[in-house]
Order: sequence, then C-alpha cells, then structure tokens
Amino acid sequence: MKLTQLEKWFNQLLNEAGISLNGPNPWDIQIHHPAAIQRIVAEGSLGLGESYMQGDWDAAQLDAFFYRLLRAQLHEKVKPIGLWFHTLQHTLMNKQNSRRAWRVGEYHYNLGNAFYQAMLDKRMTYTCAYWQDALDLDQAQENKLEMICQKLRLQPGMRLLDIGCGWGSLMGYAAEKYGVECVGITVSSEQMKFGQQRYAHLPVAFRLQDYREMDEPFDAVASVGMFEHVGRKNYRTFMQVAHRCLKSDGLFLLHTIGKNLTHLMPDPWLDRYIFPNGDLPSIQQIAHAVEGQFVVEDLHNFGADYDRTLMAWFDNFNHHWPEFNTEYGGEFYRKWSYYLLSCAGAFRARDIQLWQWVLSKQGIVGGYQRPVLPNIET
Repeated sequence: MKLTQLEKWFNQLLNEAGISLNGPNPWDIQIHHPAAIQRIVAEGSLGLGESYMQGDWDAAQLDAFFYRLLRAQLHEKVKPIGLWFHTLQHTLMNKQNSRRAWRVGEYHYNLGNAFYQAMLDKRMTYTCAYWQDALDLDQAQENKLEMICQKLRLQPGMRLLDIGCGWGSLMGYAAEKYGVECVGITVSSEQMKFGQQRYAHLPVAFRLQDYREMDEPFDAVASVGMFEHVGRKNYRTFMQVAHRCLKSDGLFLLHTIGKNLTHLMPDPWLDRYIFPNGDLPSIQQIAHAVEGQFVVEDLHNFGADYDRTLMAWFDNFNHHWPEFNTEYGGEFYRKWSYYLLSCAGAFRARDIQLWQWVLSKQGIVGGYQRPVLPNIET
C-alpha cells in the first residue's frame, strides 16, 4: 500500500523511537482508521488518547509503545497549535480552587469501591509501591507504608494528619502498627464511607473536607498522592496549611509524582478523562512553595517503582474486567488501559518521577537520617 506524505512523515518520526507504522513488533502502532494519523498530528496527546479510546489504533504492548515514544521525546516534536487554550487555562486560571477541588473526587475516586478493590492491593493503596525485596503488590505497598511511618518517626500516642487520605491505608497501618491516632481528609465521599467502615475499630477519623480548612495541631503530617491535585497556584497555600498544622518538632512527609520541567502543562488527555484539574509539580515549584516554611531534610526518588506498580494494577484490572464490563463498557476498558499503560511507559522512560520529601519546621538538630530501608519489616 502506497503511503501518503503525512504517513511517510509520521512513520519517519516514529522510527526515531524504534517504532514502525503497522510494523511487526508488539510496540508498533497499528492504524485501523485512515483519519487517525491526521488527528494525532493535529491534536497531539488529546488526539492520540481519544483515537485509541475509539479503536482507531492499537499497540499490542501499549506500555512499551509509550516507553519508546517518551524516551525518544517524540512528544516534544508534535505541538499542536490547537492546545493553546488548554495552556492558557492552566496559566491564568486557578483550576484547583476550593470549588473545583471536589471535581476529581466525584469523577475519579467515586468510580466505585468494588472496582478499586479489584485493581489495588488488599489495603487499597492507590499510590506508588516500594518494591525493594517485595514479591508482590501487597508486600510492596506494605513496604511503602512502613517506610513512611519510619521516615515520620511515629511513636505510640502521636497524632497524624493525612492530607488526601484515600481509602485510609496509611492511617490504618499507622494506627495498627504504631499506635497512632489519625485524622484523614478526602474529597471523595466513597473513600470516606469505605474507610469509616473498614477502620471503625481504630482511632482513625475521616473527614470530607478541603485541605484549606484544616487548622489544628498534629505531631506529624503526611500527604501521599494528593499534591498532584493541588495546582501550581495553590502550592504555597498547601505548604502554609501543612506548616500551621504541624507541631514545632514534627515532620511532614510529602509523597508526589513530579515532572522534570517546570514549564510543562498538564497532559490534556489525562486532564479531560482521568484526573480533572490535575497538575504535576516540578522540583522548582515545590522548592519555591517550601521556602520559608520548611527545611528539606530528605528527598527520595523511587519513580522507577511506579512502572511496576502500574503494571500490577493493570494485570489486576485486566483479570477482573469481566466482572465490570457490563457496568462500565468497552470504551471505559480502552480508556483505563490507556491510562495505566501509558503512565507505566512514562515512568519507565523516566519522563515523570515519584518523590518523597521529608520536611521539618526548623531543621533537626544534628541532622536527619533516612531509615535503613532494607531493614523494613512488615
């Protein structure tokens, strides 16, 4: 079949990443609709994702396709003019203000607790696992929770604030293993209901509340996988909230996905279909928000572990999909597969990172020592 000029250019671009148009490899893109290429070139990430959801193209190993695409930075070579409005919105508007902050809970986290139970580990931990010495997802997530508790130096009788507590995995673990009293805030009514039922026997309180409303003292503060929803115009406010809630001798652990370049805008497909108003921070943006509020005691990057975490989630999702097909439908399956596998490829390519920051108010006299991670016991 004779290729058009656009198809030839597109194929040459893909070849820079070791990807071929309709090629034999599992990471090669297979075009099913002739308009797919034009749409991808014209609309970039948004067109790529939407055309996949509609079945216009496939790749047998979507994660490997994205790993090669992002490792070669091909996304930097396709910059549609039509995305200027998306950029302008995130530059000028506060898309994560106190009114908009609830949108991601309603759209994403309220999908259904049964769905997330099928996809996640037994503790329902929807953030990057720590895979060192772990044999499976359950072990890797317990490793991560134990590591957080050790980094925060939790002791019996302490009071922990979890900003963006999810289904309560960290609070449940800290209460069980460390005798800590916990308060968690979330913007998801489904998460709160689940957590209140599961941890009714523990000193764990869930609140359906915006973080900006918090103003009471805690011995330690954690935020695990929530800062990605805060937004660049609110980073300083977030740090001020954490600062006023943390006692003078306490520690604050911030666990967040991050981007390599400050100027990058949120991915338009993820913004529309997965995490409304999401916005990944850069090192520079976090440092600016922290300045004058906290001393950075430790910065730990284990973003490569998110690749393995996402692949484990996809395996669970794929295995249990027959239970949810009737309720959610075929387009949802393609959308969710695209989300999990494209993100796995992005972490594998080191295009995005996962950071844990340990922060103190005045600096720890004598310095802070990160726990010896191989000695984690769960």
